[in-house]
Amino acid sequence: MMKMADYQGKEVLVLGLAKSGTEAARILLDLGAVVTVNDQTPYEENQAAKELEKLGATVVCGSHPDSLVHGDLDLMIKNPGIPYRHSLIQKAMRLSIPVVTEIELAWQIAPCDMIGITGSNGKTTTTTMTAKMLEGGMKTPVAAGNIGEVASKEAYRATSEHVLVVELSSFQLQGTRHFNPHIAVFLNLVEAHLDYHGTMEEYASAKSRLFLNQSEEDFLIYNLDDVEVSRLTVDAKSRCIPFSTSSAPKGGSFLQNGMIYILGEPLMRVEDFALPGEYNLSNALAAATAAVLAGANREQVRRVMMTFSGVRHRLQYVDTIGDVTYYNNSKATNVPATVKALEAFGNRKMILIAGGLDRKLSFQGLKDPMNQTAKAVITYGETAEQLAMTAKEAGVPTILSAETLQEAVEQSRAISEPGDIVLLSPACASWDQFKTFEERGECFIEAVRKIKEETP
Repeated sequence: MMKMADYQGKEVLVLGLAKSGTEAARILLDLGAVVTVNDQTPYEENQAAKELEKLGATVVCGSHPDSLVHGDLDLMIKNPGIPYRHSLIQKAMRLSIPVVTEIELAWQIAPCDMIGITGSNGKTTTTTMTAKMLEGGMKTPVAAGNIGEVASKEAYRATSEHVLVVELSSFQLQGTRHFNPHIAVFLNLVEAHLDYHGTMEEYASAKSRLFLNQSEEDFLIYNLDDVEVSRLTVDAKSRCIPFSTSSAPKGGSFLQNGMIYILGEPLMRVEDFALPGEYNLSNALAAATAAVLAGANREQVRRVMMTFSGVRHRLQYVDTIGDVTYYNNSKATNVPATVKALEAFGNRKMILIAGGLDRKLSFQGLKDPMNQTAKAVITYGETAEQLAMTAKEAGVPTILSAETLQEAVEQSRAISEPGDIVLLSPACASWDQFKTFEERGECFIEAVRKIKEETP
């Protein structure tokens, strides 16, 4: 396994810049590697490439010459979003050249323990909660990965007095080889990103790399309520600690008689937990377990669970206008995430706004929760027609369609009544009308703000 000193004189190709590739290239240059960066954006428009060139990197922009991958190349670090079918990656694999993401680099250079958190849904909320719970404890927490700064950047400037709390996607994990967080958290697994991974088996395999290299000295915190997660973790070599909202596993974290238990010890009353929905409770159990294992003060853990108000775009409370409450759940880019949001508010009736990129996936999983909670469904974007059909099959009384999200919010205003919840939970990726789910969420927040301005 490479360590920091091993990069001296090593030939490394960084494929794709963006934030992660740029930071990896900077670090590798500082460690004495011979770095070539290759990015699709033309040199004239590529500020990151120009800066790296000044630092000593060889820069190739605008195309991907086959000659960049050769027998003397020691390592390729790829941007997580670049698929493995890319010609340069395929050639590197044929030549047995290691192909990794910067998460592997982050783990190699980190001088401190790492908590790795993955799952199809809930990663950011759990990562944020875990880091907050560790504040004021034995080590200083740093949240990184898909949240905050690039993991390798934080790892490079960390000391032994830190603990890295890293949110990890399947794209990042697939590009790891020796990666081994001291504490791993596996939240859940549902069908997602098959356009990248190809099959559910490949997706599950990528997620499982979270704990693949763990030993009996490490911890694996896993969701006992998720059948697939439980199946994948059964042969893990690490110390496995289950969490559950439906049973009370011995030594694990669970709910019982109205109390929240962490590692078998009572922490607080369930009714004092700040966020709505069982899935948020599930995330909190995972976060608290990881934090306590990493040395958190239990009083700080309790304080966070009683006051945490959520993460932007993840069942985020936006405003209450005329006794109508608006929630932004733009991060719900798949059906299971929207199901969880619909179930989070008990029997309160809601107006659901959903729609987005058409990935040719089924929306049948929304039928029952729509039937139970939705007084109206407003659809928009590429999937508007399919979602409207699902709502009709679910027996939703009012079904409307809009061209844009702004128009959908306006329609919700016209049909809402005091006591209603208006919930943006798209069940789809954002890329038909927005660059990111964050941009979509900000659009929703702005539309709600406009309603407030226009309300007497």
